[in-house]
Amino acid sequence: MSSGAAHSALAASALHAASAPVRVTGLGFVTPIGHTAECFDDALFNGRSAVRAQTLGIAGLDPIELAVAACDFDAASVRSSSRLPLDRGTAMALSAARDAAAQAGLQAGSVDPERLGIFWGSGLAGAGAFDDTTRALYGGKRRMRPTTVLTVMPNAAVAELALQFGAQGAAIAYACACASSAVAIGEAMRAIRGGWIDMAVVGGHEAMLTPGVMASWHAMRVTAPPPPGAPGSACRPFSDDRAGFALGEGAAALVLESEAHARARGASEAMPLFLAGYATNCDATHITNPDPAGQVRAMRAALRDAGLEAAQIGHINAHGTATTAGDAAEAASIREVFGNAVPVSATKAIHGHVLGGGGAIELVAALRTLAHGMLAPTANLRVPDAAFDLDFVRGDPREAGNLRYVLSNSFAFGGTNAVLIAGRATNR
Repeated sequence: MSSGAAHSALAASALHAASAPVRVTGLGFVTPIGHTAECFDDALFNGRSAVRAQTLGIAGLDPIELAVAACDFDAASVRSSSRLPLDRGTAMALSAARDAAAQAGLQAGSVDPERLGIFWGSGLAGAGAFDDTTRALYGGKRRMRPTTVLTVMPNAAVAELALQFGAQGAAIAYACACASSAVAIGEAMRAIRGGWIDMAVVGGHEAMLTPGVMASWHAMRVTAPPPPGAPGSACRPFSDDRAGFALGEGAAALVLESEAHARARGASEAMPLFLAGYATNCDATHITNPDPAGQVRAMRAALRDAGLEAAQIGHINAHGTATTAGDAAEAASIREVFGNAVPVSATKAIHGHVLGGGGAIELVAALRTLAHGMLAPTANLRVPDAAFDLDFVRGDPREAGNLRYVLSNSFAFGGTNAVLIAGRATNR
């Protein structure tokens, strides 16, 4: 082979690796709509909301009426690998990751630890532990728990997951507000494609249904009030009467690995799902008002990364916050990239806005959509805003038997945009 031909072969090989799909071999989640695939699917495809009304009482403040989606989850039942106390969010992360690893057949010592990574996202990380500590301090307690910092720090969940699985490759925490876990998943995908690692446990969590955090979100006037007698209808993405989102909590984890690694270790092919594309960028225009132009660039970059045309996307799992500015920007950006030909759903109406963990949970929803060939309706969306000329899935779920690719959006305060594209193999 001539030097020119060898160079071309190496370039072609590098290009293939840079665009190669990455297998999804395990899923695990702790969400307000369930901790098992059966419960999650039932709520997803039937538009069953877990949002409930909560009255927040704080001394010195008028009662605050909120709509929130909490998990039925006992954090005290989760034993840590570090033997330290766990923040509620870290306990959720550990539980979800253990389930994902079990499905993937990943056990400590079963893979090269230096080729195994942890990539995890969260916006406020140990919010519960921090709230407990500050309340105790200002309530008169003068001795702090010496493990507080280790419980609150943004990479607490990453550290616990690395200990759990013996991961000695990259172990990185991402904090990009509502895009945190989507960025974590996408960056893991890049690391696997680049050959830095073979396998990663990825995802994100958020557990910030604490008084201080809930009151702070309420003060921003972006949360929806619970309608009397029907709190589950509080969050109405893309609706003409949308009024904001419901705060949620939860975690979702995935096991990602290269196709070659999955085949070499005999990973089950019962779940023929993969990640095909990813892109992240920043609007760099405003802290809270999203810029459709930045979202357009992110979606088009993800399509290029996957080697796909817009027409090959069969469904969009929208960020869909149900805020005035957020939905308008996303509807405009989707219209710019896809026209009105691609069905759109938004799932925050049923599991709440899980902030830093939202991208991972919504990617799980996209993967379940692929697995079933069924498009979930956007709960509570009866009359779409007339300004949004899109094909919204509403009412009943929609059959989509030949579904190959879905796109999931995550757009964050600070202007960070993250877009993931997942696919379903048909020739395994």
